[in-house]
Amino acid sequence: MTSTTTALQDPRSAPPLRWGVLGPGWIAGTFAAAVHGWTQGRVVAVGSRDRERAEAFAARFEVPTTHVGYEALVADPQVDAVYVASPHSGHHAHALLAIAAGKHVLVEKSFTRNASEAQEVVDAARAAGVFCMEAMWTRFLPHMVALRQVLARGEVGEVVAVQADHGQGFAHMPDTHRLHARELAGGALLDLGVYPVSFAHDVLGEPQVVTALGSLTRTGVDGQVTMGLGYGDRAQAALHTTLWARTATTAVVAGSEGRIEVATDFYRPTSFTVVRDDGSRWTFDQEVDGGFQYQAAEVARRVAEGRTESPVMPLDGTLAVMRTMDEVRRLVGVAYPGE
Repeated sequence: MTSTTTALQDPRSAPPLRWGVLGPGWIAGTFAAAVHGWTQGRVVAVGSRDRERAEAFAARFEVPTTHVGYEALVADPQVDAVYVASPHSGHHAHALLAIAAGKHVLVEKSFTRNASEAQEVVDAARAAGVFCMEAMWTRFLPHMVALRQVLARGEVGEVVAVQADHGQGFAHMPDTHRLHARELAGGALLDLGVYPVSFAHDVLGEPQVVTALGSLTRTGVDGQVTMGLGYGDRAQAALHTTLWARTATTAVVAGSEGRIEVATDFYRPTSFTVVRDDGSRWTFDQEVDGGFQYQAAEVARRVAEGRTESPVMPLDGTLAVMRTMDEVRRLVGVAYPGE
């Protein structure tokens, strides 16, 4: 078995960028640690409706400026780009707020609650001429860069099947937790299922057919969903997500001449093995610390180039993912307040 790595730009080589964090939750902490640890960028400000939360985040990550309220954060002249890390239900309004202030935006996934809200954010960003991207960090990780290279070289032939799952044991969370709250756009799909859906889109694009079977929680959000995506006459994707069990979180891309087996957790820095029908195989395995730094570096590079989108995670790609998830929610019977 041969271990192979791929050439990838070091996130530290990206130009510096001054970040403002909107919403100091745990994922924002992961982002701040990655920016400070493996890029030239800095988180220079944090905004929260809760002064104590903002100050605690600032102290932990050595952020020099705190703001009470999001309006003050996006108005801060030292901030180049805003990382929107609020709950899904707030992404639309908070991204629009930052865009209106002339800031570049990196919006946590899921990008918004639905495709309609996503389109409004995309239209606003394009009209304002600012950079905008969904924070689907997986797309920028070394193993995903290498996986796309394998597919481009045709090593496994024509792709005919994709499998991916993402389940976590969150059943113990209280009904008031954001994962179970309809008003916060909770449920497995937007929080966990977005990873396998985006993976399938990365490999195969937007499906022509979407099927889904789901089970709801007592609060009315999706607790578990199995999805089938259809592409033309042959290719299909089988995807699964759940709040009720820790699943294998692996992925497989099967082609007419072989397959790619992506190890757990497929959405984090990991390895994969190419298994060809001729009996040959090789493994990609590149050690990575952190992970969020790759998407932060992508934003910094594109902003420095004067570009307003990433070719790796383009806005049209985000809109396609949102359309797929809208159809899945329609099929399983999940709607959020105000939709």
